[in-house]
Amino acid sequence: MTRQDRILIVEDEPKIARLVADYLEGSRFASHHLGHGDEVLPWLAEADEGTMPDLVLLDLMLPGTDGLTLCREIRQRWPRVPIIMLTARVEEVDRLLGLELGADDYICKPFSPREVVARVKAVLRRSRAAQEPSVAASDLILDDDGWRALADGQDLGLTAVEFQLLRVMMHAPGRIFSRDQLMDHMYRDHRIVSERTVDSHIKKLRRKVADIWPDREIIRSVYGVGYKYQPEE
Repeated sequence: MTRQDRILIVEDEPKIARLVADYLEGSRFASHHLGHGDEVLPWLAEADEGTMPDLVLLDLMLPGTDGLTLCREIRQRWPRVPIIMLTARVEEVDRLLGLELGADDYICKPFSPREVVARVKAVLRRSRAAQEPSVAASDLILDDDGWRALADGQDLGLTAVEFQLLRVMMHAPGRIFSRDQLMDHMYRDHRIVSERTVDSHIKKLRRKVADIWPDREIIRSVYGVGYKYQPEE
């Protein structure tokens, strides 16, 4: 029997959490609910292979530890667990998806539970390897099976969106991708996000590469056009 994908719902409003859980379970997901921010990190730290979630639905406004702090901590400690933020604060969207926190997606309240299920499925698809061979260039390897990027054997710890951006560009070295083209690869539902969101993901990706290769540049900006993967001139 195929294992159900597990979704951790972090939401302090029980009615909302129950509604989302019902729709997820109706789509054959398993779910677990936590209602207080202080419960989340200890619960994840104790989770084993059988209970670690495949994705976290994380409310921004929580009692105890807030969603922004939790997103940052989860990203640092469990970098390959996708995170979808639930927020009523539209002004936080660029920050949620961008440089500081790197959430994989966001949903603004009020929302349809069907939309939540659709977004969960989309993020899980993006966060898993496509059935293609791994891509390698020089000492940088993309491991599609593990959804990892390895520089000289060291895991860059990319988010699903960062991995997808790097993967798209590495498949076409030297090709210039506009921000709109990159957004189409990041968000297949063609939602409208600002170009600044793409820039933030690229900046964070570059910083992770620079942590291992401080003297090498692999993603280059083309002024007024977009970005390209080109490790050497």
